[in-house]
Formats: sequence, C-alpha cells, structure tokens
Amino acid sequence: MVFNQTALVLIGLLLAAWTALAAWAFLAARRRLKRAEASQRAARRMARMVEESPALPLLVRTDGKIEAAPKLAGWLGLDGVPQFLTELSEEGRGLPPEQLAALNEAVLRTQKTGAPFHMVATPVGSRRSLALRGVLADPQVSPGGAALVWIFDFSDSESELVQLRADAARAREDFAALVGLIEAAPMPMWFRSSDGKLRLVNQAYVTAVGGEDAVEVADAGTELVEAVDGVSASKVALQALSRKRSIERMVAATIGGQRRTLKVTDLPLGDDGVAGYAVDVEDMEELSRSFDAFRKAQRSLLDQLSAGVAQFDAKHNLSFANQPFQRIFALKPAAMLDPPPFERLLDLAHDAGRVPEARDFPAWRKEKAGWFHKGEAQEEAWPLGDGTHLRVVAHPMPDGGLLLIVEDRTEQLQLSSARDTLLRTRTATFDSLFESVSVFAPDGRMQQWNRRFAADWGLDSDFLDTHPKIDTLLERIGARLKRPAQAKAVGEVVRAATLDRKQTGGRVSLADGRTLEFAGVPLPDGNGLLTVLDITDSQKAETALRERNAALLEADEVKTRFLASMSYEFRNPLNAIGGFAELLQAGIGGDLNDQGREYVGDILTSVARLGEQIESVLDLSQSEAGLLPLAMEELELLPFITAVVEERRDRFKQSDLQLDLRGDKGAGRVTADRRRLGRAIGHLIDNAIAATPRGGRILIELARLKNGRARIVISDNGPGMDPAALARAIGGVKVGAVGTALERRQGLGLPLARQLISAHGGSLELVSEPGQGTAALIELP
Repeated sequence: MVFNQTALVLIGLLLAAWTALAAWAFLAARRRLKRAEASQRAARRMARMVEESPALPLLVRTDGKIEAAPKLAGWLGLDGVPQFLTELSEEGRGLPPEQLAALNEAVLRTQKTGAPFHMVATPVGSRRSLALRGVLADPQVSPGGAALVWIFDFSDSESELVQLRADAARAREDFAALVGLIEAAPMPMWFRSSDGKLRLVNQAYVTAVGGEDAVEVADAGTELVEAVDGVSASKVALQALSRKRSIERMVAATIGGQRRTLKVTDLPLGDDGVAGYAVDVEDMEELSRSFDAFRKAQRSLLDQLSAGVAQFDAKHNLSFANQPFQRIFALKPAAMLDPPPFERLLDLAHDAGRVPEARDFPAWRKEKAGWFHKGEAQEEAWPLGDGTHLRVVAHPMPDGGLLLIVEDRTEQLQLSSARDTLLRTRTATFDSLFESVSVFAPDGRMQQWNRRFAADWGLDSDFLDTHPKIDTLLERIGARLKRPAQAKAVGEVVRAATLDRKQTGGRVSLADGRTLEFAGVPLPDGNGLLTVLDITDSQKAETALRERNAALLEADEVKTRFLASMSYEFRNPLNAIGGFAELLQAGIGGDLNDQGREYVGDILTSVARLGEQIESVLDLSQSEAGLLPLAMEELELLPFITAVVEERRDRFKQSDLQLDLRGDKGAGRVTADRRRLGRAIGHLIDNAIAATPRGGRILIELARLKNGRARIVISDNGPGMDPAALARAIGGVKVGAVGTALERRQGLGLPLARQLISAHGGSLELVSEPGQGTAALIELP
C-alpha cells in the first residue's frame, strides 16, 4: 500500500516532469519556428530590397560560376543569368567583349589579392550606364575566396552628371567670357566685399587710377572716386548693401590728368558684396551744355525774329514763346510765369480778340488741337477783327509736340494792295504821258507800253498784246523808217538798257517825215525802259533858235566892238576938252578975266564929272557883257576904306554930316581891284551923303564874319525908302512928277556898285525902312 503510493507519487512526478518537458519542447519549437519564419520573412524582405535597390550583387566564385539576381539579366539585355562570368557577353547583347575581359581580369585580381576595383560598363545596344565595384566576398557570404561585385545603374545620374558637366563647362566659358568682357570694358568696373574693400578691378579701372596691375590696385585699395562731403566711395557701397538697392550718383574724377564727369553705380549682389561701374558722361555733359547753349542761342535768335514762334511739348503745354509771339497774341508777362496749355492759350487769345471769329469756338479750338496729331505741317490764314492778317504754320514735331509759327502779314498785304494800285496808277500814267514808253524784260520781250507808243510807231494793239520780242518788233518798226537799217539802233538801245545797264539814246527819221528821238533807261527791277518822243516840231524850233542864236552872237560881237570903240571915242574928246581948259586956266592963251576963269573952272568940273560918268557907263556895260577886266591885288581893308572916305572929306563938311568909321586891323585883307572896288564903295557912300539931311550921321563899320568873309556896313539916318522905292533905286530909276510913269534913270551908282561887287565874288544888300534910314551890307570873300 505504501509502495503503491510511492509509485503513484513517482509516476505522478514522472508524468509531471514529462509534461513539463513536453511543454518546454513545444515552446522551444514554437520559438524556433517563429525565428525561422522571421528569418524567412527577413530573407524575402532582403531579397526584395536587393531586387528593388539601385545596386545588384554579382557573386563570382573561383571556378568562374556566378550568382546574381534575374534583374541583372534585364540590365544586360540577356534572357537569363548565365552560369559563368564569361557568358555575360553575347553577340549583340550583354557586355562588350573588351569590357567583359577587363571585368574578368579585375575579378581574378580581387580573388587573388583582395584588392577592390571600380569600373564603368555600358551594355551593347543600350544607353544604360553601369558602375561596377568589386570586393573580396565575406566568408559568411561565400567561403573559398569568391569575389562580390556590386553593379549600380547610374544612367540618370550619368545624364545629370553629363548635363552638370555641360552646364559647368558652359558656366566656365560664360564666366571666362564675362571676365574677358569686364576686362575689355572701356569703363572702370570693380567688386567690393561685404566690408567695402576692393577685391576685383578691371583694366580700365587700373588705367584710370594710373596703377600697374589689378592685384596691386585692389590690394592697395586705390579709389577711383574721391570722397564727396566726407563720404568715401566704400561708405556709399556699404549704404547700397545695407539698403539692398543700387545707388547712382554723378561725381567728378581726375582721369589722365583731366577732370571728367562720371556716373557711378553701386549695385549690391546679395550678401556677397557690391559691384560697381563708372560711365564717363563728360561728353554727354558737354553735349548737354552745348545743347543748352544752342537752345538759349536759338531762343535768343527767335526773339529777334519778326515772326512769332512758340513750342509746345507732347502734353500740349507751352514750353517757349518768343517776344513777337507774345506781342501778336497779347500775352501778359504773368501768363508766361505759368505757361498755359495749347487750348488755354487759344482761350486767352480769343478773349483778347487775336483769333478769327468762329460760330462754334469750342469746336474750332478742338479742331486746332488736332494739329498735334497731323502727319504734316498745316498752314492757315487768320483774318482778325481789327484788320490784322496772320499767317499761321503748325508743324508737328517727332516727339509729339508742336511748333507754331505766326507771321503778321498785314503790312505785306497792304504793300501788295499798294503795289496793285501803283501798277494800275503806272499804267494810267503811262497812257497819259505825252511821250511814248515801253518796258522790256532782260530776254527782250515787251512787258508794258502805252497808247502813244503804238501811235508813234504805227503798230497794231493786237500785235502788241502778244508781247512780242524785240526782234519781231524791230521788223515792224523797220518797215516804217526812212532807212530801215536804223531799226538796229533801237534794238541796241534796248539791249544796253536791259543787259548792260547803261543809258543810251538815238534818233530816227520815219518815212512820213517825222523825227523820233528814243532813249533806253535801265530800271531797278532789271527791266529796261524805252522812251520815244516826237521831236519834229522841236527840231524845227531848234533850227530857228540856232539862227537866232547866230544873230545874237553877231550882235554881241557888234556890242563888244562898240564898247571898245566908244571907250576910245568918249575919252579922247573929253581929254582934249580938259587939256585945253587946263591950258586956258594956266594962261597959255592969255590972261583971263574973272568971268573967264570962272567959266574955265566950270568946264574942268564938268569934264571931271563927265569922265567919271563915262567910266561908270563903260564899267557897267563891260560888266553886263562879261568883259570887265580886274587887276586883283591884296588890300588891307581898313586903310583902303579910310582912303575912300578921305576922298569925300569936303562933301561931309559941306553937308555938315557926322562920320562914324568903325573897324580895326581884325577886318583883315581882301583880294580885289583897288580902283573898281573903291568906285563901288564910293558910290554907296555918295548915295548915303545925298540921302542924309544936314547935321545927319553916317556909319561905316568893318568886320570879319565867322565864315571868313569881310563885311562892310554903310548906313545913314536919312528918310529911308519903302520896298517899292528901294527896288526902283537898285534899278536906277525913279517915278516921274506925275507919279504914274518912270521919268528917267536915277543914276548908275547903285547898279554899278552891285555889278562891281558881284564881279569880285561878293554881294550887296540894301535894307531900308521909311523914317529909319538906309543901310548897305557888303560881303567880300
């Protein structure tokens, strides 16, 4: 019983142990199964990952057999993976033989030495690029020294690399071209780092700053542009970098010893630095200054024109108007401070009455504004309400503006009207002239004529209306001349007046007995005037005048012979009478009683007076005949007049007259005939003595005028004369006792004095007033 219980316990323990062992075995088996399933899943996953990876493994054993994924056959263009490495090349498929040989050699080297290798292969007939990297396989993978070759398909990467290489090559070429362009650029260019220091400069920069090479200039930090207001070029570049925008400025710099104006631009390049370049705009500035000077000169010149000129810009605003334009349109100075637009200018001109009257002014103004868009110049005539006529020319400009030219043609129209009136007046004047006239052009064609011309030459009006040339006209004229060859002289006169610009003339005789005198006169307009005058009657009168002139010449010769004869015939008997009277007075013929001596004295007095009268008559006759001889000499005027007065001392005493002689040596000298000038002045003094009552006064004054002539004044305080009596006295006549007729000649004193003084180149003037006396004014050269 006890045994059974122990056995049962042992059997229970054995069963329990067996059960526990079975349970442990079951659990262990289950764990191994799970690990196997996990490993299988991992292997499938790894296999799948290998298939999906861009690299495929190729295991090459020492005997040449290979193991590889089926995908490799697709990459190589084979139907399947072969058993040996040498079978990877087939005709038209697989690896090229040379590449397969290189692979085989590399694999053998790796199997022997364990050295890895790299190579690139391209299957036959494919664009696929394969990268092969071989290593010695791990013994866990394949014991026995197999080689593991990893094959990568880098076709896409290769395309990208090719593209990148092409891009890089192109970039290098572009960069080289850009660098070459920058170096060859004629303008200075540079690059600054983010701290403002120069890093790169081109050759133009080096030349501008006078450096040796670009590296030296960049290292030295030589600046092209000077500091302006304490701000250096590097500070301006840093400002552009901080603001993230370019800065442009106009500065002056010294380049090649000359001050040049540069347009400097600093351009930030992200955070890498600042690029800069300088453009020499000195020529542009000079051109701009020259253009400004030209524009000022042009506008100054436009101000001097009589025509009004205005310029409008593309926005229709007035940009310039010269003084005549402002005057024509009555623009006030205030309007030019803020120049009005074109349409506003027309409004101002309309308010001032300086545009034509229009029924619809807004529509008219809009029409004129269309001038800006016309393709060619427009010209209009504007008659204003005050009678002014304006010529307006609107010329569109290429920049969209407008040039407006306004010319006041009022005076021209008036002159044209006056010219038309003058032409009509000239035509009417020509027709009313007593002379016949015609006008010829330089080509010899007749331009104008009057009716008298056709009548004198016997020409038809219809023929003259054809404006014939001179050759045709001469044919008609020659047929009416007494000698037809004389017609050529008329043509020569016309030619000389029109072409030679000379005035000539001539005379022809017509077949009907008339005589015509013609002359050619050059006119200012280049034409020639032919005047023709019928001198038939005047020629007859000229003949008569010639005959009368011959008679007068003969009479003048008779008068000359008469004067010469009378000078001898008058003086000889008178001299004989005087000589015999002097002999009787001297007692040659015996003693005379008192009465006889008285008679002899009267005879001598009468002889002297008669001799003086004969001298006066002869001098007056010779002077009027132009035959008076003068013995000219220089005379001191004051002593000469004093001597003439002394000869009449007794007459002054007898008439109880007071003499006032005024003068000094300042009266100077005169050139005269002493005897005849003394006789002329003596006659004037005698007349003064005769006209002055007893106790009267006679003034004789000598003076030298500013014009160098000598003046002698002889005046008295006698009764004087009215103008009529003065005229008769100068003529030497007086009124008879009845008062209605001239009784006789009053005397030869005044006429002779006037003739003698005139013969000396002087003048005599008598001034007299009734009750005021008479004055004789003598002027001598």
